[in-house]
Amino acid sequence: MAGARPGARAGDEGVHYHANALARGLSLLETIAGRPAPVTLAEFHELTGLPKSTLVRLLSVLEDLNYVVRVDERPAYRLGHRILPLAQSYVQRLDLGTVATPHLQPLVDQLGQTANIGILDGDSVLHVCVVSPERSLRFAGMAGQRDSLHTTGLGKMLLASLPEDEVGDHLPPEPYPAKTPKSRTSLAALLKDLRTTRKRGHSLDDNENDQGVRCLAVPLTVDDETIAALSVSGPAAEFGPEDQKRCLVALAETATALTEDADVVAALRRIRDQLRGVITSL
Repeated sequence: MAGARPGARAGDEGVHYHANALARGLSLLETIAGRPAPVTLAEFHELTGLPKSTLVRLLSVLEDLNYVVRVDERPAYRLGHRILPLAQSYVQRLDLGTVATPHLQPLVDQLGQTANIGILDGDSVLHVCVVSPERSLRFAGMAGQRDSLHTTGLGKMLLASLPEDEVGDHLPPEPYPAKTPKSRTSLAALLKDLRTTRKRGHSLDDNENDQGVRCLAVPLTVDDETIAALSVSGPAAEFGPEDQKRCLVALAETATALTEDADVVAALRRIRDQLRGVITSL
């Protein structure tokens, strides 16, 4: 066959053509999804560099399959209803433990401490993913467990992400229950701690929730919104000043990896919305 690659098998060129067309079609869907308004043919041409004749063929196929809808004569296109079941299936089948544990396990292996992701839920912090080290002396926790906001590293980090006038909405009447002699039991004392937390970018539970246990937590922030918090907890004796510095470096790296993982972010947002009673149509 003229123009064929030396040694190419029959059908290779056809397979390549269809794979290339599929990749281009998916790219067009991503282009529409990333724009606030329907995308015109001229805009597709400008954004992709593809010839208009190629774009017309690709968009025609996507329109026939109801993945896009032509909305006017320019022509301009928006996403079609066939996208919805795919998006719903993706979100509903996401398991946070499955997608987040590969990020938490290296943190646990490096520090030898328990790693935990928590979400704000009313007047408590909900532990949604916990990975513990293989050692007998460790902080014990499990996904689904709830804890107080004013005494935990996760809780204080989540409270610190709120406007100060909303913090009291998530707390019991004063004085707050003291878990240990170091627990803060007044709003004034807690707000002072939260201001420090906000300024330095991490929270510290210094024997406030469990005697003999320290915890460091950092925010998981996406698009300037804190959707969860990440912590490491363990025996207080193993969280001295130098240990804390090492933990914070590792926490920051893991937090970045988690927030850059689209599956993790989608799973966290789904859990958060379920807790809030939000129904999303995607």
